[in-house]
Amino acid sequence: MADSARAFVPGHVTGFFSAHPDDDPTKAGSRGAGITVDDGVTVELEPGDGLELNGEDATIGAVDRVLGALRATAHVVVETDLPLGAGFGVSGAAALGTALATNAVFDRGLSENELVTVAHGAEVQAGTGLGDVVAQARGGVPIRLEPGAPAHGAMDGIPEHQSVEYVSFGELPTEEIIAGDTAELTAAGNRALSALVAEPTLGTFMETARRFAREAGLLTPDVEEAVREVSAAGGEASMAMLGETVFALDDGLSAAGYDAERCVVSLAGAHLR
Repeated sequence: MADSARAFVPGHVTGFFSAHPDDDPTKAGSRGAGITVDDGVTVELEPGDGLELNGEDATIGAVDRVLGALRATAHVVVETDLPLGAGFGVSGAAALGTALATNAVFDRGLSENELVTVAHGAEVQAGTGLGDVVAQARGGVPIRLEPGAPAHGAMDGIPEHQSVEYVSFGELPTEEIIAGDTAELTAAGNRALSALVAEPTLGTFMETARRFAREAGLLTPDVEEAVREVSAAGGEASMAMLGETVFALDDGLSAAGYDAERCVVSLAGAHLR
């Protein structure tokens, strides 16, 4: 048993998705596509008790469920520069980082897919996400072709990477949205996925993400204005699912006059450090 372990998990911005519930949380999840970014989440874990998020005591339901599934009692320290509740998959990243670190510290002897399954199921049960964990495990620009953990889901990706900018205007209630009536949202997500699979490029991804946000009725006034201004400045932008956040390729937000955070696509998925 190691004294401690440290894991890094990239942030994940979902551009569009469709919701696919199931009684089995490892089969439940989403189809869709997003971008993983090198602004991510670091999880440090050691035997003990309690959880800290950016230096303050906190509770993350998905992390508690991971520890329960792996039969471990641990002190977990989660650190991130990403805005919370703004569509970057922080909860899923914390769950996946906890799974990786717990496996190392407590010698659970599980494979990567098994750990991703534990973290994915924990987040689904916590109601905080449907597809971030499997995307964060992969890295790059992942396309989730089928819902669920690795044994059930199917993944592909867009073989491109660029710098990304983002501006966050606030939080959106992920739990309320994915637990509500998602029929219209899912229909829009299925149309977006079909279009992206036919032409798997970043340009198509951004176009389908913008269309999805409109068709699913998720745009807020601040987000809609920012996306419009980036487009007027010649850039590509859309809304992060699910958060009141706009992300753009290259310097799209800066060119439109926004004071944006800048990062790059994370070519590596979640891993121990």
